[in-house]
Amino acid sequence: MSEENITRLSLDGKEIILIGTAHVSKLSAEQVKEVIEAEKPDSVCVELDEQRYSSIIDGNKWKEMDIFKVIKEKKATLLLMNLIISSFQRKMAKQFGIKPGQEMIQGIESAKEIGADLVLADRNIQITFARIWNGVGLTGRAKLMMQLFYGIFSKDDISEEELEKMKSQDMLNSMLRELTESFPRLKKPLIDERDQFLAQKIKTAPGNKIVAVLGAAHIPGIKEEIHRDHDLERLSKKPPKSITPALIGWMIPLLILGMIGYMFYANPDVGVNLTMSWILWNGIFAAIGAAIALGHPLAIITSFVIAPFTSLYPLLAAGWFSGLVEAYFRRPKVSDFETLSDDVFTFKGFWSNKVTRILLVVVLTNLGSTLGTIIGGADVFRLFFQNIFG
Repeated sequence: MSEENITRLSLDGKEIILIGTAHVSKLSAEQVKEVIEAEKPDSVCVELDEQRYSSIIDGNKWKEMDIFKVIKEKKATLLLMNLIISSFQRKMAKQFGIKPGQEMIQGIESAKEIGADLVLADRNIQITFARIWNGVGLTGRAKLMMQLFYGIFSKDDISEEELEKMKSQDMLNSMLRELTESFPRLKKPLIDERDQFLAQKIKTAPGNKIVAVLGAAHIPGIKEEIHRDHDLERLSKKPPKSITPALIGWMIPLLILGMIGYMFYANPDVGVNLTMSWILWNGIFAAIGAAIALGHPLAIITSFVIAPFTSLYPLLAAGWFSGLVEAYFRRPKVSDFETLSDDVFTFKGFWSNKVTRILLVVVLTNLGSTLGTIIGGADVFRLFFQNIFG
């Protein structure tokens, strides 16, 4: 049995065997089967959470997704990120003619065959996405989404030899350095915190011999973190929201309303100009966002009408309203869910599938509204001070 990509550890009387895999590699899946059959562990840990495990076991369950519920629960952006990342993995898997996550599927099947306990060792993916999204800031979010979209629509292929190289330490360290340079705040929730979570779940798995099937990027961190104790409850919490953005989010609308109100009192004509500036900048940019997403005409109109008001009330977002209108008039059919995994491979498919288009309407309307708020707010300030001191 080849020991390549295998790390053996002894901890508190337990033998722990870590298998470093590439998530879309045939050789990784074969090695997982070989190791589990040879070692016959008491437990097999896989780098999955309940949500991803369910999607593997019941691949059609996502067809039951309630798109209205997704929007109302403010999960449209997280779902879009999830789709983009998983579709990138499916793209590579399709290139090699295997299922994405085949090594995890193999781990599940092999554990069942030998009667080992199966441990879902990864953190809930929604918690990870939330911690990533809250940690990278507005500019980082835009940059991250652009890179993810590029990853989907890029025509570049990767050879299986290159894929296997990803499992070597030198290549991994290089990747992590590159990740840290591009998104310094991304490495902690995506890699470091999950290393801690995975390490704690692995070392507390039942039995004295444990095999863990992991993405190779986690092996160096887990080797260090497994010797420390980690609070899983703390790692599973959504990050507390900073009070500063909330204060700014309320102060700016109050200032805008205050300036417009004062101008209506001091000079009604200027008050009208300030109001129209706020409405037009907000409405136009939100509508442009919905239009770029190829939203329904009524969704575009809704975004124009609602954005000037939602921008003044931080607890609401224009995209939620335009997304609900889009979903109402262009409700996804079963066929949209059935073709979703293929449609996300192409630019045309991404925009034509009703599921992804609804999500795009929500996200791009919100981005447009944010841009409109910045420009419209600056213009209101300009007109106000121009008339006060001009």
